Amino acid sequence: MSDVNRGNRPLSPHLTVYRLPLTAILSILHRITGVGMVLAAVLIVWWFVAAVYSPEYFASADRLLTSWIGTLVLTASLWALWYHFCNGIRHLFWDAGMGFDLAKAERNNWIILGGSVVLTVLTLIIA
Repeated sequence: MSDVNRGNRPLSPHLTVYRLPLTAILSILHRITGVGMVLAAVLIVWWFVAAVYSPEYFASADRLLTSWIGTLVLTASLWALWYHFCNGIRHLFWDAGMGFDLAKAERNNWIILGGSVVLTVLTLIIA
């Protein structure tokens, strides 16, 4: 039969009400960083193509990529690469059936975030 009280039913919790667990946030971030790395790869390929095309074109591409906004984008891309790498290692452990209990998953979340930042800073210092 038809439900006449359909308008009086409570709505399911939405993202504005429900707080996502850190594992879910990192899962979404893993997908976003994957797309971001593709965009960064396009920028780097553009830089290489500009180097082959002409010195003037390379100078303009190099000027953009070495400006403050280019440095910011490339640094964020470097962090995305390290984050994606660290999270990928966690997924390898998950594929082996390890690290599923809540305490280990929560600890690993913070290790991945901290490790990606540390690896990014170390790469910037070395380079």
